[in-house]
Amino acid sequence: MALAAFAGIPARAQDTQRIVVTGLLEPAAPSVAGFSDRTPLARTPLAATVASEAMLRDNGARNLSDLTRVDASVGDSYNAEGYWSFLSVRGFTLDNRFNYRRDGLPINAETSIGLDNKVRLEILKGTSGIQAGTSAPGGLVNLVVKRPDGPVRSARVETRQGGGTATAVDIGERFGSEDQFGLRVNAAYEDLDPQTRSARGYRRLVAVAADARLSKDTLIEIEFESSRQQQPSVPGFSLLGNRVPDANEIDPRTNINNQTWSQPVVLSGNTASLRITQALSPDWRASAHAMTQRLTSDDRVAFPFGVFDPDTFECPQWCDRFAPDGTFTLWQFASDGERRRSDALDLSLAGRTTLAGIEHRLQTGVLFTRYRARFGAQVFDIAGTGRIDGGLATPPSAGFADTNTDRSERSTEIYLRNAMQLSTDWKLWAGLRHTSLTRDSVRTDGSAATAYSQSATLPWLALAWQATPATMLYASLGQGLESDVVPNRPRYTNRGQALPALKSRQLEAGVKHNANGIEAALVAFSITRPQTSDFGSCDSDDTCTRANDGDAVHRGVEASLATQQGAWRWQASAMLLRARREGAADSALNGLTPVNVPERSLRLQARYALTTDAELQASLSHESSRSVLPDGSAHIPAWTRLDVGLKAQQRISSALLTWRIGIDNLADTRAWKEAPYQFSHAYLFPMAPRSVRVSLQTEL
Repeated sequence: MALAAFAGIPARAQDTQRIVVTGLLEPAAPSVAGFSDRTPLARTPLAATVASEAMLRDNGARNLSDLTRVDASVGDSYNAEGYWSFLSVRGFTLDNRFNYRRDGLPINAETSIGLDNKVRLEILKGTSGIQAGTSAPGGLVNLVVKRPDGPVRSARVETRQGGGTATAVDIGERFGSEDQFGLRVNAAYEDLDPQTRSARGYRRLVAVAADARLSKDTLIEIEFESSRQQQPSVPGFSLLGNRVPDANEIDPRTNINNQTWSQPVVLSGNTASLRITQALSPDWRASAHAMTQRLTSDDRVAFPFGVFDPDTFECPQWCDRFAPDGTFTLWQFASDGERRRSDALDLSLAGRTTLAGIEHRLQTGVLFTRYRARFGAQVFDIAGTGRIDGGLATPPSAGFADTNTDRSERSTEIYLRNAMQLSTDWKLWAGLRHTSLTRDSVRTDGSAATAYSQSATLPWLALAWQATPATMLYASLGQGLESDVVPNRPRYTNRGQALPALKSRQLEAGVKHNANGIEAALVAFSITRPQTSDFGSCDSDDTCTRANDGDAVHRGVEASLATQQGAWRWQASAMLLRARREGAADSALNGLTPVNVPERSLRLQARYALTTDAELQASLSHESSRSVLPDGSAHIPAWTRLDVGLKAQQRISSALLTWRIGIDNLADTRAWKEAPYQFSHAYLFPMAPRSVRVSLQTEL
């Protein structure tokens, strides 16, 4: 939980909306939590992780999927090279459309997200109704953009085994007689050349942030980011019949998407925001924050999926895996010109007052969001037969064009949050969020249209007791919201109808301690998420009904520790998770562990200071076995990975040079790192082979 402090970032005030870090092991609460951004994380009744830019650089992080290295509660959930990242938190896969924020406002993460202009990443764990109208349970990820908080002159170059190189610059300055104007520019270019074969590409990013402090009470902030990534994606492997292949049987550098007609995935995005903050009095401030995001993508891949008859499209046996001999049906997918647009406007009022002798820290506001996804026809057709070693040359499909689905959404969220100081040692935190949403979808040929509106009110409540100046105990309860509609297809009896609002529920209790160079936390949680299923034969018109069907119940314990003792610094996190299906109409499902969810995970990072300017680094990651199939009949083994590094700094005249050398997967461990069951198919993703990275960062 003290990752920002563990990385050794300096204390500095960024602006009136930013976190001030005061002390080595006392990072402030994530701003995405919605309460005071000046409250230390150790004194907030929630579980969160703050990963600083320095921490991410030391771990060699390049995208969101690398968050799995720094917190045991965060896992892989179909993280393929060359595609956008999928994460799980507390065993639930985050929804890329609803579980991601940028400076607190919702964005769509169905794209490549560069980290070059992000000062930190925040992970708020648990049901997210406190901050999101609709989202999957598990948590939220918030990206905090770099702002012009002072003079910055930084350049970085990095090379990785395989030939990939990256360069980035970060320049910031303040202007005016009283430094009332600020500008910050980030630019990056990376030649993507992983050890995986046939996966070479590139990415680039340009970002500008500016602000104007018109007076001590008025702040205007504006920022813009443009990015593009072009790279072939890398599909997963699968079971061989009823057998999970040993990871040593395959070469992790193999790319099944290596046909002569394979094309790269292209992900482009432009994002801009404007925020105006006005102090109304010493205790109250108002804010207007608007953001727009425009994404375009060309989604293309030659991917394996079962064993199908190319003439009838029927699957006699191996429908969700490869054949025992390692062959499979190779499909061609292409959806060019996908366009996604997200807009958000948040109007808020925050401050503090005293009523009946109780201090209240209040925040209230309204959030308006709009989302549109527009697509053209897609190619989704059988090309031929592939093989697990990627050695078969398969001609392209006939290019059969199929319809796609356009989507629109509008929502209005009214929220109120209050932190009440009941006494010297007791504090009550309460929140309420009312969401009204309207969603529409239609096939690109105008068929199968659906439209519905829904509203719900979500509460959040926590009670904290400061047992000692260094130790706090808390308990909380909250809700999250998901919304869905039955597909408008002839086989459904209730086609086109909205399902009842799916409200997840969470109970959480924890203890936090922060004193004498030790920050520790122990948190227990229980999340209950409603599930839906199809009932009936579903083999002809009006034979299928979709309805609620029991719950997914995830109960677990998280522990974290950060400490510095002499030349040693340690950071550890662990999670024990019992995830089960309960209350399903089909009793055979009850008690089963969900696919791709480990019951035990551990992250351990150690640093040893060789001198005041050099330190050795080591990171150990461990995860227990995961289920591969929904019926629990197959599993991948547990795995452990060790990464090591050396970080050194030297001063040459006015320049500070930071050298980083890292070796990922030092032992070259062969393992299946994850086993997502995606689109009703079992996939296996191998751990990347040992690789070396070297970087040099210069700061003036």
